[in-house]
Amino acid sequence: MSRTVFELCENNNMKYLVTGAAGFIGARVCERLCEAGVDVQGIDNLNDYYDVKLKRARLDRLAGYQHFAFKRIDLADRDTMAELFAKGDFDRVIHLGAQAGVRYSIENPYAYADSNLIGTLAVLEGCRLHGIEHLVFASSSSVYGLNKKMPFATSDSVDHPVSFYAATKKANEMMAHSYAHLYGLPTTGLRFFTVYGPWGRPDMAPMLFADAITSGKSIKVFNQGDMSRDFTFIDDIVEGIIRVADKVPQKRIDWSVEQGSPATSSAPYQIYNIGNGNPVRLLDFISELEIALGQKADKMMLPMQEGDVQATWADTEDLFNAVGYKPQVNIRQGVKAFAAWFKDYYKK
Repeated sequence: MSRTVFELCENNNMKYLVTGAAGFIGARVCERLCEAGVDVQGIDNLNDYYDVKLKRARLDRLAGYQHFAFKRIDLADRDTMAELFAKGDFDRVIHLGAQAGVRYSIENPYAYADSNLIGTLAVLEGCRLHGIEHLVFASSSSVYGLNKKMPFATSDSVDHPVSFYAATKKANEMMAHSYAHLYGLPTTGLRFFTVYGPWGRPDMAPMLFADAITSGKSIKVFNQGDMSRDFTFIDDIVEGIIRVADKVPQKRIDWSVEQGSPATSSAPYQIYNIGNGNPVRLLDFISELEIALGQKADKMMLPMQEGDVQATWADTEDLFNAVGYKPQVNIRQGVKAFAAWFKDYYKK
């Protein structure tokens, strides 16, 4: 049986590379690993897609950990990435760096090609050439696209994305599988479902709503509010990532395309959903946010946006069976923690 990251780190023989280390999820993953005494090399390009001050503030929190080091690197810079892997002596890689955002991908698709496609290829090449024990990479619930069956299961088809962002994430899964098949690189992809919480991204609904509500502005509620999301608290997401990193996929000799799940393979490859498993109506989320902030929202009801979907809901049974992962934070607890951080950080 494989040991946990916490048992391994007691011997000080683990070193992780975490891409997107200044990001919402990446920074918290780095923090958890450092708390366990694991050596972590974080990288991020610190682009200005959203407030760079927030990214730097996350890094400032990590600077206090003796096990953490940071380098500003663009994933698409293949020479610098190759040098990083050559000198890094990494055991495992958690690849969270990406150009995020569904709607921005409609306006600026080349940014997604550079970061999500070329950047992921650079990570895969580094892992291949330097014997990485396990690559864990971020996918997205957006890959389910036009699927209507609920909950979304990893056994479902994901061949009809509705945004270019989703298409790049589906491409990442296929790229990872090809490296697992050709080179025996153990890879695990995680389809994240609507992550929220303290230190969240300003372009996501919780931050947009909180900013508008506390500023006395209207919030934009799309599809007339007839939407639901599988909101998942950041600490639950990170717990899942840490556990999955220790669950290195193995080859399955008896697997076949005809009889096996598309989330598995004869190669050392695995895909999991990582979400709460309990979708929440958007209007109910707003109500909880109003309670936590102590202010009412003025709602501007609007039609559905291009590239968006009405609902998300994660079937997480495979992940639970594999690593015992079960979210602990309900929507009221999570929104309360987020609101407290928001008011403190932005002095609201």
